[in-house]
Amino acid sequence: MDLIKLNIVGISYSQFKSGAYALFLEEDRGLKKLSIVIGQCEAQAIAIGLDKNIKSPRPLTHDLFLDIAEKSQIILEKIIIHKLVKGIFYSSLVFIDKKTNNNFSVDSRTSDAIAIAIRFNASIYTYKEILDKSQNYLTDNDESVTDVSIEINHEKENNDNSSIESLERKLLVALKNENYELAAEIRDKINKIKDE
Repeated sequence: MDLIKLNIVGISYSQFKSGAYALFLEEDRGLKKLSIVIGQCEAQAIAIGLDKNIKSPRPLTHDLFLDIAEKSQIILEKIIIHKLVKGIFYSSLVFIDKKTNNNFSVDSRTSDAIAIAIRFNASIYTYKEILDKSQNYLTDNDESVTDVSIEINHEKENNDNSSIESLERKLLVALKNENYELAAEIRDKINKIKDE
């Protein structure tokens, strides 16, 4: 399968109370976009990596990883967003060991992989099927994690039980997929409705 290069377009703050963010990537020389829901810490790590004017007095985690890799003569060749299941993206970091000239890959959360790729100036790739599938998540009305985050932002503020039941179902989906940042947002939304 051919890899498709992606470029970071930006990070957008969700208007939801708990502070979820969306990371936007787009196809290099193409029209398709990919949106990934990330937490506040992940968004901060990516934003700091993108802004070359920000210098931390002590290395942050992703910067520390870069320092260790450089001292070990390992370079990041690329990251590949290789799987999308129920709204969760899975990625691999593809490294080259300069001493042996061997390639190896490591599984990673996509937000961490992108934060590391920024620091290495490595390219971000995905496959056509992942890009196509992500477009369906943006348009379908299933209860995937990605859809949950979009729906929460636009859901009406009301106290009816059907709204709470719907959110509770979405909470279970988020917990099942181990998306704890999103689960916390949904929990806060449920509590807000109950308190009104």
